[in-house]
Amino acid sequence: MKLTELLLGELEREAPASRRILERVPEGRFDWKPHEKSMPLGYLATLVATMPAWIDAMVNQDELDFAPKEPSGYKPPELRTSRDLVEAFDAALGKGRGALQGTTDAHLMTSWKLLAGGRVVQEQPRYIAIADGVLNHWAHHRGQLTVYLRLNDAPVPSIYGPTADERIAP
Repeated sequence: MKLTELLLGELEREAPASRRILERVPEGRFDWKPHEKSMPLGYLATLVATMPAWIDAMVNQDELDFAPKEPSGYKPPELRTSRDLVEAFDAALGKGRGALQGTTDAHLMTSWKLLAGGRVVQEQPRYIAIADGVLNHWAHHRGQLTVYLRLNDAPVPSIYGPTADERIAP
């Protein structure tokens, strides 16, 4: 099986769970956070909604500096409703899917760099950056988001197994 097929398959398997969580994010609570050191609910939900688009950057750029010395002008989208989150998710999923469909295994074996302030933080083959930096990282943040849902009395959907609110995934 090709790397592109493996990564695309994983993206497609994880997407429905992310959608179900984003649909349940309580509106009017986007500034809430469980602890002063935690990120706000809206920021975390936006991260979960937009992470699939990172695949496009990992396929089509040789590096990404997430803390550039000079401002990049990038501003994360301001998403304020669960509908906004789902729409952003659909766009990000399409972008990630398209990048994987449009690349080759040979390209996924080439090096990709993550930088912070011009300093290399990670350098690895693109397929590892996508698997670890997007897909596994996405599951981590999605798990955090389920805790935020529970603490806000929002129903927690089934992801890999039943929850107190949902016995099995639809």
